[in-house]
Amino acid sequence: MRSLATIHAIEEVNAAGVLPGLRLGYVMCDTCCHASKALQNVGRMLAVNGSVNVQCDYTDFRPKVKIVLGARYSEVSIAVAKLLSVYMIPLMSSTSSSPVLSDKQRYPVFLRTIPSDKHQTKALAKLMAHFSWNWVGVVYGDDDYGKAGFRSFVRDAEANGVCLAYQEVLPYYFDHEHSMLHVRQVAEKIRNSTAQVVLVMVRAELVDLLFKEMIRTNTSKTWIASDSWSINWSIARMDGINRVGDILGFSFVSGHSESFDNYLKNLRATPGGYNRFIEEYKNLRFNCTPECFSSKPPSYCPSPDVLKIKSDQACSFSDPQKQNDDYLVKALDTSEAFLERVAVWATANALKNLLKCNSSSCSGEKNFPPWKLLEELKKVKFEYEKQSFFFDESGDFVNGYDMLMWTKDGEHRKIEKKGRYYALDEQIELDVKLTWHSTTNFTVPESRCSERCGPGTSKKIVNVSCCYSCINCTEGFYSDDWDLHDCKKCPAGTGSLKGSKGCVPLQESYMRWVNAHPIAMMAATALGVLLLVGTFIIFLVYRKSPPMRRAEVTLSCVMMAGLSVSFSSVVCFMGKPNIHLCRARQVLYAMGFTLCVSCILVKLIALFWFSFLLDR
Repeated sequence: MRSLATIHAIEEVNAAGVLPGLRLGYVMCDTCCHASKALQNVGRMLAVNGSVNVQCDYTDFRPKVKIVLGARYSEVSIAVAKLLSVYMIPLMSSTSSSPVLSDKQRYPVFLRTIPSDKHQTKALAKLMAHFSWNWVGVVYGDDDYGKAGFRSFVRDAEANGVCLAYQEVLPYYFDHEHSMLHVRQVAEKIRNSTAQVVLVMVRAELVDLLFKEMIRTNTSKTWIASDSWSINWSIARMDGINRVGDILGFSFVSGHSESFDNYLKNLRATPGGYNRFIEEYKNLRFNCTPECFSSKPPSYCPSPDVLKIKSDQACSFSDPQKQNDDYLVKALDTSEAFLERVAVWATANALKNLLKCNSSSCSGEKNFPPWKLLEELKKVKFEYEKQSFFFDESGDFVNGYDMLMWTKDGEHRKIEKKGRYYALDEQIELDVKLTWHSTTNFTVPESRCSERCGPGTSKKIVNVSCCYSCINCTEGFYSDDWDLHDCKKCPAGTGSLKGSKGCVPLQESYMRWVNAHPIAMMAATALGVLLLVGTFIIFLVYRKSPPMRRAEVTLSCVMMAGLSVSFSSVVCFMGKPNIHLCRARQVLYAMGFTLCVSCILVKLIALFWFSFLLDR
């Protein structure tokens, strides 16, 4: 379908007269998902008389092919981009999203009509953080797409508080002799893990094998799909898909085209051209092959899965190549190929600028070196289907992603748009409330290493940041929210008990003047002061008598003054306290007590010294 969308867009450009007096031509090759096959095809495209001339300087290299559109997989695009960088021929992909391809030092000719995976992994991590999934598993492929995507996701997951329960790798080639063994091992890891959310960043063929194993063992999880399989209708319609659990994912921004639908309903090769792919499809759809439906079909028959597309009226047609119907429009989501059409229109707009085209003619040089087209593509800005497009400094589009959810549709799934991720703002937006099927009460699934810490507790990290134990807040501290790292201190005038969710105002408790206890204390204080006054009068009257002289009258009076100050400080402890009373009562009591004790010590020293002199 993507190839047909490219052909349709080329025919649209030619019919629209975007390049007056010129027509875009094309040659289409199948890479078979292998880099070596893609390199062979590129060599064939660039060959002149069956060979490619080796030059030291390709500045003036002028091949017939001015741009290459593709490839689908990053692994293939990386290999082709390295080769085309020698000739400075632009390579534009609508699906290769590996972050390494943004490196213009290594891949100067690569452009793409999609964002880099560095934006997708941010979207994935933010989606997990949005639903509070902080304990997830990751399955990725051992190709460039999977490895680069995983490294980028690890960084973004850490920034969003998401931890990895495990990470598993599946082999790049799904037909590898040990691939099924690897799939079973990964499936066993997924089943035994406490993580309920699994991010899968592999090719759709490997997801198909993995899901079949999940269905066989009746394992249900919440699956997060990368762009490599998030809109794969073959998986959505596989038997038992409803038993694997909820599936969410991100896909590149798409758009629907009525003209492309009409093109699929009336498939035919370009006049004067040859299209093997259309011919093969029509033979499968409309050619009468009853022997292939027998219990023992001949070896030349296609597989049973391919035979499912056979038209019920196939045997009534005399020439399959002349037949058409709406099967492809109903069986495929034609919006998937939107960005292939955008790539063609980006090329057309760049050519229009390069060839200096106006409404009637193009005055620029027709046989130009490809690097000039590359320079124009980097600067091009255009609108298509009411959307604006341009390449950033890394040669990428930054038009964000659609957030998708695979909802139940009978025994299968249908893929619906449920939100949008804006790459420039790094914000995720959900349009509607999601419906969950993997939980018994249809609530959002949970995937956490530890249970959430409720109000009144705080988190104590045990191993990684997502794994912790909950401890109660101590007295004077509280927590009023979930999953707080530290308890908050109560404000002044408030307090709390252990494990409190909040603070309460402290009750005032002080000695009121009208209570019995303060009255008794004041009476005792007054009595003490009266005794001191009486003693002071006696000392004053008999100050010249021999006993008083030996008693150090002056020092005794100072000691009585200290006791009077201590007695007087009791007044400061009565009534409602304020900052001045609180400061004064401590100072008065301490000063009087210190003065009294000091006098006693002086007396003891004098007595000790007098005794010492008598002994001598």
